[in-house]
Amino acid sequence: MPLRSLLTFVVHVSIILQVVVAQAQAREEPFDRARDVIYGRLWGASLTMDVFTPAKDKRNGLGVIWVVSGGWYSSPEAISPANVSRFVQPILDRGYTVFAVCHGSAPRFTIPEAIGDLNRAVRFIRHNAKRYEIDPDRIGIYGGSAGGHLSLTQAINPAPPNEKSPDPIDRVPSNVQAVAAFFPPTDFLNYGEEGKSAIGAGGILQNFQASFDFRTFDDETKKFVTIIDDKQIRKIATQISPLYHVDPNDPPTLIIHGDADALVPYEQATRLIQKLEEAKIESKLITKPGANHGWAGMENDTATIGEWFDQHLTRRSPATTQAAAKE
Repeated sequence: MPLRSLLTFVVHVSIILQVVVAQAQAREEPFDRARDVIYGRLWGASLTMDVFTPAKDKRNGLGVIWVVSGGWYSSPEAISPANVSRFVQPILDRGYTVFAVCHGSAPRFTIPEAIGDLNRAVRFIRHNAKRYEIDPDRIGIYGGSAGGHLSLTQAINPAPPNEKSPDPIDRVPSNVQAVAAFFPPTDFLNYGEEGKSAIGAGGILQNFQASFDFRTFDDETKKFVTIIDDKQIRKIATQISPLYHVDPNDPPTLIIHGDADALVPYEQATRLIQKLEEAKIESKLITKPGANHGWAGMENDTATIGEWFDQHLTRRSPATTQAAAKE
């Protein structure tokens, strides 16, 4: 066989094999996946999410957000088959449309910027609820570790809509109606014990300091400069700690945390739950005895999160009234 014909034959076989593999994967996955859906832009870069939709006859008409974040690092590569199996499939199995949201990632972007991205993501999803065939007034959010922190921050302290923005998405409320988190930081100023700050080098979170490298734009020098004033740093640390923003308008909250966690102290969960209980918010802490920062079989606990959403997202509650109360 001439070389040209042989190469053509090989190319055709390769294409056929790719089609067969794609079809086999589609048969194995009982859901549709829209990759790299752009929900916003950050300094010219696209903010993306993957949208997982159950088979049509399985959908319950509700949507939840999985915050793709570990150490405040976030990327589409983290939406891996293993993580989909562990953190997405148990929720999809209950009929939810899952929005796997990536935020501006460490080390380039800080926690306040990531929080802004999550507000944008919720607004985008709510604005496009009809497109995704979900109820805009019943949206849940969940994540683990940094993703858990961001989920709680979004749920407890959503940014108010900007009614004057020319972008209609910015005018949409960004609150959610239920939240769940694995082992989340909740108070960076008292991290493990009273007065022990997680901000600054040398602490438990020393490997994640880029996320706390708060910057501001200097109009005189036209440069971004690091904030070094301790009072300002503490103010920002308070703003990004969910514990300081609890109020009676917060949504039902579930936390799952190991009591032997060496990275995020267990008391971060217990103190937040106490605050929520004082505010008369329906909340629950599931303790994993002897567990560190993650454990085998977490997909079972993700199914428990799905049950939490079943209990609370089936209750219809107006999004706008809760968002207005937070202003």
